Amino acid sequence: MSIRCVLFDLDGTLVDTAPDLVAALNHLLVEEGRQPIPYEIARPFASAGSRGLLKLGFDLEESDADYRPLRQRFIDHYADNSSEHSQLFEGITPLLGELKVKGLHWGVVTNKPGFLTEPLMAALDFPYAPSCVVGGDATPNLKPHPANLLLACEQISLSPQNCLYVGDAQRDITAGQRAGMRTVAVSYGYIRPYESPEQWGADYLIHHPQELLNCL
Repeated sequence: MSIRCVLFDLDGTLVDTAPDLVAALNHLLVEEGRQPIPYEIARPFASAGSRGLLKLGFDLEESDADYRPLRQRFIDHYADNSSEHSQLFEGITPLLGELKVKGLHWGVVTNKPGFLTEPLMAALDFPYAPSCVVGGDATPNLKPHPANLLLACEQISLSPQNCLYVGDAQRDITAGQRAGMRTVAVSYGYIRPYESPEQWGADYLIHHPQELLNCL
């Protein structure tokens, strides 16, 4: 079936949010009397959000007693500064322009909760509005569960077979496959040193946003 909508993961795929996410982590580390982590080291962990960054900075699991209060402080600081330095990846704006010319919809499905996703999306300059934006708390299940991708299909009244899902993490590709979509892995996102996007089983692997046009 022909592709009629391109759905994007947000952090590390559509938007380079790592500068603000890493800044929130380092703000917390300094408050706790610890050394900030160099951006180049922390950047690949931004795809996992607060959970991944707090694990990197404090070696904390979600089950640890200190995790919840530190995570709340991280979220509070990030929420106030989420669009300070975040920007669309180079090539996204012309890509979206090409999708519009082709008459295709586009949207976002992210594990980032809605109260953080919506202000960030509003602060960014898109050439045309997305057909749907589904935050991680829209259903009880985060990716790699397909629930939020299927919700996006409901919102835009399209079959999963008409959608392409683009992401920079294994969980994105797994979620897209479970939803019945074709999938695209991006190598320009937040890839940790031990990860190999070419081994995720995606239908396509791209190294620059505009290469996505070759997948349609």
